[in-house]
Amino acid sequence: MDNIEDWCISRQIWWGHRIPAWYDKEGNVYVGYDEIETRDHYKLDNRKLSQDNDVLDTWFSSSLWPFASMGWPHETDELSRFYPTSVLVTGFDIIFFWVARMMMMSLEFTNQIPFKDVYVMR
Repeated sequence: MDNIEDWCISRQIWWGHRIPAWYDKEGNVYVGYDEIETRDHYKLDNRKLSQDNDVLDTWFSSSLWPFASMGWPHETDELSRFYPTSVLVTGFDIIFFWVARMMMMSLEFTNQIPFKDVYVMR
């Protein structure tokens, strides 16, 4: 993949996965799986934290699907058995956004191409 451009990862929409970032009153940002894990990781006291109101863009979160749905970043049995796969079947209307993002994220995070063939349905 050539000429990859930055992609906005968040939007102010009501569906999607909330951005896992928390802020304190001083403007510090803490990132983690959930608030409990974040407090533990950063060894935070009982200061008030507010989670980011934006959500990950659906194109962004769906681009992680080929490997995140099987336990990545951990080396799970499912990941080693089923990833990468051989075929992706998708619709014509989302071919660029979804497939390109899945390839880009897979190459970035796993160093592998997620599928060998793409079948486009009309």
